[in-house]
Amino acid sequence: MADTFKDAPFQAVQVDSLVVLKIAKHCSSAFPTTATGSIVGMDQNNLLEVTNTFPFPSVDNTTADSHQNDASAIAAAAPRQKSNLTYQNEMIRHLKEVNVDANNVGWYTSATMGNFVNLSFIENQYHYQKDNNATVALVYDASKSSQGNLTLRAFRLTSTFMTAYKEGKFTTDVLQKSKLSFRDIIAELPVSIHNSHLLTSFLHQIPSHPVDEEVEPPTSLADIERDQVKPPLDPSIDTLDLAIDPFLEKTCDLLLESIESHYTDLNNFQFYQRQLGREQAKISQWQAKRKAENAQRAVSKQAPLPEDEWQRLFKLPQEPSRLEGMLNAKQVEQYSKQVDGFTANISAKMFAVRENLLPQ
Repeated sequence: MADTFKDAPFQAVQVDSLVVLKIAKHCSSAFPTTATGSIVGMDQNNLLEVTNTFPFPSVDNTTADSHQNDASAIAAAAPRQKSNLTYQNEMIRHLKEVNVDANNVGWYTSATMGNFVNLSFIENQYHYQKDNNATVALVYDASKSSQGNLTLRAFRLTSTFMTAYKEGKFTTDVLQKSKLSFRDIIAELPVSIHNSHLLTSFLHQIPSHPVDEEVEPPTSLADIERDQVKPPLDPSIDTLDLAIDPFLEKTCDLLLESIESHYTDLNNFQFYQRQLGREQAKISQWQAKRKAENAQRAVSKQAPLPEDEWQRLFKLPQEPSRLEGMLNAKQVEQYSKQVDGFTANISAKMFAVRENLLPQ
């Protein structure tokens, strides 16, 4: 992890609890449509502090298609639109007037089951990071957080990928020379939630709920031995449920879709290789024929014909970009990590009852 963060201006991200609540409310209200917004704060002592946030204006359905995919695509591209950049600068100016941290430190987006590694995410983060290296992208998974498990992650593009994306060449030769793989696209930073001292003091001063009944102190040792000890919590058998987690099934479906997309991209590249091989075979035949003609013309003491004329007669196919395939591979890795996390508890339960599941 240290090698990944050595080029980053900070090593961790600290998010205020109020920012987390604002992001969670915006993403949950827009679910399942993608929600995006801007985050502000400051970078100090190798720590990026996110102290405030505001959402980007939503698109009116009357001016755009009502389909969910179209609305999500428009919302995903919102961080780099000119109108939203103007809105962001205006909001930052207002924050400065009230003496609030007004340094733009990146943006946030919502995700569904960890599905966020796509070209739009890369373009948005590159748009922020090329002008200000101290920026980060916060990803809030609304579907997983709805089950009571807060999922807020921070990502930034690596310097190696930033250089390659600036050149815009993701061919096989360039990737081999730069040794760039799908693991080097984005780097995840640790995220911590921070409460102000005033809020912490307030939480400690909140009175607890009164007990249901008054507890009478025992008068003798016989009272203690006679009365049964009350359990602190009611027993629950939910943890013994052997049903497959529905989130695991959905993640597996998304994993299969990403693998199919990866194979589609691989088939396109193999088609390019076959086309390139056919064209190179034609060029070799033409060059051999031209050399034979020049040899005959040399015997007849005639001027030789140009041998580089094949560049005008033949056109080599252009190699497709490997960026889409790299993003699919990165998304497959994200889904695989989620499946690994889901199956930990299920595998333990199955192992405990395996004797009952085996045929007699």
